[in-house]
Amino acid sequence: MHGGVNFVTPVRIDDAVLAELAALEPLAPLHQPHNLAGVRAAMKAFDGVPQVACFDTAFHSTQTEVNRRFALPRALHDAGVRRYGFHGLSYESIVAQFTRLAPELADKRVIVAHLGNGASMCAMAQGRSVATTMSFSPLDGLTMGTRCGHLDAAVVLYLMRSHGMSAEQVETLLFRESGLLGLSGVSSDMRELEASTAPEAAEAIAHFIEQVVQHMGSLAAALRGVDAVIFTGGIGENASALRERILEECDWLGVHVDAAANGAGHARLTTPESPVSAWMLRTDEEAVIARHTAQVVDAA
Repeated sequence: MHGGVNFVTPVRIDDAVLAELAALEPLAPLHQPHNLAGVRAAMKAFDGVPQVACFDTAFHSTQTEVNRRFALPRALHDAGVRRYGFHGLSYESIVAQFTRLAPELADKRVIVAHLGNGASMCAMAQGRSVATTMSFSPLDGLTMGTRCGHLDAAVVLYLMRSHGMSAEQVETLLFRESGLLGLSGVSSDMRELEASTAPEAAEAIAHFIEQVVQHMGSLAAALRGVDAVIFTGGIGENASALRERILEECDWLGVHVDAAANGAGHARLTTPESPVSAWMLRTDEEAVIARHTAQVVDAA
């Protein structure tokens, strides 16, 4: 759920909250209306049963104003045109797990890569978000299954002016026809791309890896260094060969991959001597939602 500027903690939904969340639909037109439709259906079917909203944007509310602003007129920022960030429930799950698994590292500088059909990365310090790759929408940042990731905004103007594309057509192109699917012409599924012999599939994988590596460097700069890297998400948890290629490309950062541990799917993916450790953890967003819901309902 998109929480906008005001919703930075889970909240019990009533008519007033529902109206505020509906007002945020222009910020997340592909997600918010469907999320709220589910809430309304549940409220109708289960009259009197508490409904709790948990926000994928809330985790990133700890970022500084500098990191949340675009270089646009301040009035636009005040009107809501800012970097929100997403996958917050996943990142919260990883923080909780990593605190138990490696408490000596959890409060240091950590980069988490949530790699899946939707993909983002987050730089954290003391378990809090400092910077993230998604921004105003879940379109920004990394190359994804069907989303283009980072794009020069002038490309949109060019498509509309020179190709006569409407806003709806551009939206479909960028959200549903680009990313790994657009690059490969084969599939948006990393498993199918890895199994394909098409050179375009290999190029799409290489593009994805390069984007992760470049953003790794950017997020390390945001943290002024890094102590640990964590992979999660459908690709991050299961594509061991891709993880290894990413880690090998990050050797300059002090990440020394243990190929056997990575191939076996161990939690720790790097050698004991590696200055920067790398890990694989399975995210559990549902558990985070359940915990927050219980806390909100118990506090009522």
